[in-house]
Amino acid sequence: MTAKPDDVDLRVRRRLRELRTQQKLTLEDVASRAQIDVSTLSRLESGKRRLALDHLPRLAAALAVSTDDLLREPEQRDPRVRGTPQTHDGVTFWPLTRHGPAAGLHAFKIRVSARRRTPPAELPVHEGQDWMYVLSGRMRLILGERDFTITAGEAVEFSTWTPHWFGAVDGPVEAITILGPHGERIHLQE
Repeated sequence: MTAKPDDVDLRVRRRLRELRTQQKLTLEDVASRAQIDVSTLSRLESGKRRLALDHLPRLAAALAVSTDDLLREPEQRDPRVRGTPQTHDGVTFWPLTRHGPAAGLHAFKIRVSARRRTPPAELPVHEGQDWMYVLSGRMRLILGERDFTITAGEAVEFSTWTPHWFGAVDGPVEAITILGPHGERIHLQE
């Protein structure tokens, strides 16, 4: 099957950006090396300008790759998320998302130790929103003056401006949680 010109253009744009960012080069770096205007390079990468054949050898040379390498499909990244679990204050967090996309949100599978039963004297408050889905066990959630038991199959969502804490009721709890950057900082690093 023959690639359409639009497919080739899109492929080169993606490959150009991929190679530039892998090499930690700015638009200015590549434009200078390729002897093209920075705005032209920016429009090429964003698709606001069509790629001309005379751009290919100059861009390839600027990125120290062959023209063939610039034309090939970008490598598909390994989709598996491999993160090291972290344990803090009786809760172990396994990352389910990479840091970066997802609008700054990060998903974790968590395991709350059966020993985590006593809330601190002062409940934490921080910027953000937390969302949790209990997979197994019974979770105790304190929100301000209210005390809840969340069971397997139930989800909760709450503003973290409300003083809050979660722990186990009568055994370990497993859950999925989605945290914003402020929540992640509080739960994993305090």
